[in-house]
Amino acid sequence: MPASAAARRALLADTAIDVLAEHGMRGLTHRAVDRAAGLPPGTTSAYHRTRQSLLTALVSRLVERDQVEIQEAGRQAGAPRDAGELVAGLTAFAALRLTGEGRRRSLARYACALESVHHPELREILAPRDNAARRSVEEFLAARGLEDARERTITLLTCVDGLVFDRLVNGGAVPAEEVRRLVEAALRQG
Repeated sequence: MPASAAARRALLADTAIDVLAEHGMRGLTHRAVDRAAGLPPGTTSAYHRTRQSLLTALVSRLVERDQVEIQEAGRQAGAPRDAGELVAGLTAFAALRLTGEGRRRSLARYACALESVHHPELREILAPRDNAARRSVEEFLAARGLEDARERTITLLTCVDGLVFDRLVNGGAVPAEEVRRLVEAALRQG
């Protein structure tokens, strides 16, 4: 059991992510988090008095974990040398978002994105951030002479994210061929 308050908060937020992924927004309760974390009843509400506080902690932790993963993926992959490497990197990243822990976080992220429509403070936390992976895509597009590389990067990554969402809902993987078509569109001049 975590000893420090910070470790306990991280445990509760991580557990809340899993509860949300497994049971949806309606299933995310203080009691459900207590049970899933194996903690005494009332522990979650001692740290997060309101559902909004729990949800804010969950979203903050989700973004923190995503950013660590994205930064590491960007550092490991480095700048793609050609479109094929970019396609391979984006396809591999999509696969990470559809399996195991990545799948749970994706399910939680999309549920929180919908919830943020009614809670702007969540939208602010979920806003896309600068990271190594995003920069490597933008640099790749800029190196091909695209003056609007930043906008194209946002569009490309949003489209890949849409493919991930579709596969979460409908099943299956994101084929490299679909990502290749998106990359080709992002590279198209004019």
